[in-house]
Amino acid sequence: MPDSIAYKVLTADQLDTLEHQGSFDGAPVDLADGYIHLSTADQLAGTIDKHFAGQTGLQLVAVDLEVLGDKVKWEESRGGALFPHIYGVPITLDVVLAYGPLEYEADGSIKLPVAG
Repeated sequence: MPDSIAYKVLTADQLDTLEHQGSFDGAPVDLADGYIHLSTADQLAGTIDKHFAGQTGLQLVAVDLEVLGDKVKWEESRGGALFPHIYGVPITLDVVLAYGPLEYEADGSIKLPVAG
């Protein structure tokens, strides 16, 4: 069974939009592609290395894929791996499980956001 939680990397401004408007329609690449790109926990480091290298102030949002149901499609992407993509709806606060700054553990692994 695919993961039930996926992650979206946002800039501080994008997270501000989510927090204050209650939804986020997607980053420029999402809008261009017609869906919101997400990554599983295992895919996250590769996504950050490929698309966000050198950027600071990044935020990590945990998204509940079960709530989104059939709006999530698992599609082949980098290296043939299946990635979760959201179609037809924005990320709204009611599907966000947790969020916070992108931080790393002492061993270099990504510290995933944990809800309250």
